Amino acid sequence: MGNIRRSRRGSLAFHPRSRASDHAGRVRCWPASDKPGFLGFPAYKAGMTHIHMIEDRPNSPEKGREVLRPATVVDCPPVKVFGIRMYSADKFGKFVASEVWCNELDKDLARRIKRLPKEIDSEKRVAEMEKRADSAADFAALVHTLPRSTGLKKKPDVMEIGLGGRSPKEKFGYVRNLLGKEIKISEVFRSGELVDVTAVTKGKGFQGPVKRFGIRIRPRKTNDARRNPGSLGPWHPHQVMWSVPLAGQMGYHQRTEFNKRLLRIGNSQSPVNPEGGFLRYGQIHGEYALLMGSTPGPTKRLVNLRKPVRPWRHLPEGAPNLTAVSVASGQGK
Repeated sequence: MGNIRRSRRGSLAFHPRSRASDHAGRVRCWPASDKPGFLGFPAYKAGMTHIHMIEDRPNSPEKGREVLRPATVVDCPPVKVFGIRMYSADKFGKFVASEVWCNELDKDLARRIKRLPKEIDSEKRVAEMEKRADSAADFAALVHTLPRSTGLKKKPDVMEIGLGGRSPKEKFGYVRNLLGKEIKISEVFRSGELVDVTAVTKGKGFQGPVKRFGIRIRPRKTNDARRNPGSLGPWHPHQVMWSVPLAGQMGYHQRTEFNKRLLRIGNSQSPVNPEGGFLRYGQIHGEYALLMGSTPGPTKRLVNLRKPVRPWRHLPEGAPNLTAVSVASGQGK
């Protein structure tokens, strides 16, 4: 009788369950912020560990005690601002009106963008964009990662990052000074604040409804297949509804997890590398971030960190007190 009253297996909130168009998750909206600055930063997932910290949430029954928490380590190499994108708006919404690229583009960028412009007069284009800044609807920064510095790969990932500011003109005044320069994660986030994580989950290929939705395996004496749904739906409407659990793609979906706390933004002075390095990743040589809990995707997957769009009401002030970070080897020793 317990199985009859159980809730439906498999959430209907994640539909359609189709493959993501790219391995790099796309951030579709940015929070509003009056402070000029970047609203996000890309990173690469290195692995997981566990930390000991003093619980500082005000409503937690364990406040003031030392607790054990899982944490994800993401490698955060700097990103380079290679362009500025200006948006205009009409009755249908925003659209790209103009772009400005820096004069000196990295050679590795040609691995991602095949046809790069040969001659760019960025000073002239920036002056023209400044005249139109008052009538613009929004501005965004075009950045690419520098994965060669981590030894991970050579091909960079290109993305657009939203900007904070009270007006589009203020956003343009902030980003124009950063054109062609590198930005570090310590200039965007600080330890203790919340971030939203967008990434593409692990791909599991074509799976049946039992594994994909968790439906019940039919009895042994069933004449038909045992791992199929018992019914595809009623006679009316005379079609298979979208809510029927069927076989199909499982995994490699873009997902966003809200309000992950940044436990620490560290560098080589506060090492986090385990003995022998992270499994299937290696050593982290530059800046990194410790995120509480897990993040979507496998090792080496690009994850986008974003300012929270719906943060907690009672967020502890300042960075948490980490008493220990595990650097035990993951090699089975």
